[in-house]
Amino acid sequence: MTIAQLRAYAAVVRHGSVRAAAEALGLTESAVSMHVAGLRKELGDELFSRSRSGLAFTPGGLRLASRAVELLGLQDRTVLEVSQAGQGRRLLRIGATSLFTELAAPGLIEAFTERADDLDVELSVHRAEEFEGLLRSRAIDLAIGPPWPEPVPGVVHRAFLAYDLVLVAAPGHPLAAKPVTAQSLARATWLLGPAAIGDAGSVPALLRRVGVPEAHQRIFQSEAAALEELHHTAGVAPAVAFAVAQDLAAGRLVRLAGQDTTERGIWVGAALEDDHGSTSAELLRFLHTPRATRAMVRGSGVPARRFRPAVHVTLWS
Repeated sequence: MTIAQLRAYAAVVRHGSVRAAAEALGLTESAVSMHVAGLRKELGDELFSRSRSGLAFTPGGLRLASRAVELLGLQDRTVLEVSQAGQGRRLLRIGATSLFTELAAPGLIEAFTERADDLDVELSVHRAEEFEGLLRSRAIDLAIGPPWPEPVPGVVHRAFLAYDLVLVAAPGHPLAAKPVTAQSLARATWLLGPAAIGDAGSVPALLRRVGVPEAHQRIFQSEAAALEELHHTAGVAPAVAFAVAQDLAAGRLVRLAGQDTTERGIWVGAALEDDHGSTSAELLRFLHTPRATRAMVRGSGVPARRFRPAVHVTLWS
């Protein structure tokens, strides 16, 4: 089994036909067919057959498709790491949800890299549902976001930072005068950041609990943009308590009181079990230190020369 064979097979799976795979790889159809035939002979499995609706994969063919992605990702990672090692540098790729990326990641990266002159950090934004696939394909080294629905074999999960999600509004908002009810909140206009998209995390959980209809939800490109809009629109917004502490203390925002105005959240780090001893395992341990907590809550950000954002924003798809 060769890398060329796996790459050809993965392309067939991804594009749905030998012809499309050949075009994507810049090969002839006969070359792609030859690679697939070699895999069939070596594995003793037909892998797939053609049907009127496209390709029909055997159970073994589906398993190979998954493994091919993992192996190709591992090869790309190895090539990158060998190249960087030759240059005396390391690269840590973090995938995180939008809420953590915007509010806590800059401080964390600053604290973690301040004593590591040979380390660059690449940060990409993803939905929590994508984390397992990204880790197994080696597209990222560490995933940070809300708790996973259930334990996953081969993946280490560690909760490291709990936070309170509170509901805020501009001073003078009608709902700020007295304790609110779930009914009055459901009728309000909610100004939201990208964290509201999807099913995982504290923001979607609060929206479900209150029963906010989609017609009353307005989503902005960032949490900061949603909070800024509070000063121009009579809306309410969920916010992480430590992120708005100064605005609340200065009276620029007010915290709503009453039913369904808070939600408890927690961030979890996840990495592959066999990555022990790696930079991702080192960061996973660092997440539990008091220095990391202070940095995430109060961090000022990392210098641009140390931070290489690779923002693959899939939140709007």
